[in-house]
Amino acid sequence: MTEPTYIERAARVKLMIFDVDGVLTDGSLHYGADGEALKTFNVHDGLGIKLLQESGVLTAIISARISPQVARRAADLGISFVHQGGHDKLTPFNALLEKTGLTAEQVGFIGDDVVDLPILSRVGLAVAVPNGRAEVLERAHHTTVAHGGRGAVREVCELLLHAQGSYPRVMAQFLV
Repeated sequence: MTEPTYIERAARVKLMIFDVDGVLTDGSLHYGADGEALKTFNVHDGLGIKLLQESGVLTAIISARISPQVARRAADLGISFVHQGGHDKLTPFNALLEKTGLTAEQVGFIGDDVVDLPILSRVGLAVAVPNGRAEVLERAHHTTVAHGGRGAVREVCELLLHAQGSYPRVMAQFLV
C-alpha cells in the first residue's frame, strides 16, 4: 500500500489545529513600554480560517505561550478550541480528540518548532512552515511556501478547501 499524498491527507481533515508563534505570527515578540509582549497577526490568514470554518472544518489553537492577544484573536475568528501554556501539547491534543470524537487521522496541524513534534507525528496531515526547525520539516507531510505570519495559514486553509472540493462554494460569495 502506498503512502497517501498530502492532498489525499488534506481531503480527510475535519479539524485543523494551528500553532501560534512562528505560524500565526512570524515568531517575533515586541515588548511594549509596560513589558507586555505584542504579537502581529496576518489578516489574510484570518480570512482563510473563517473560510475554512464556513466549509465545515473545525479550527483550534494549541500554543505553548500564554497571551491575551491570542485569546482575543481566537475570539475574533470564532475559534472555540484554544489551549495556551506549557510545552506539553499532546495532552490538550488528546483532550480535543476526545471532545470532538475525531481520530488523529482526521486532524491537521501546522507547526514550526520541536514542541510541535508530538502532535505532528500523530496527525493525518502534518504541515510545517519553511522557516521551521529541521526536525519539523523532516517529519511534515507538506511544507508551505509562505512563512509563518506571512500567509502560511491562508495557504494551508486554501489547500484544504481545494482538496475537499469546497473552494468554489466558499469563494462564490466574493465572485459575484
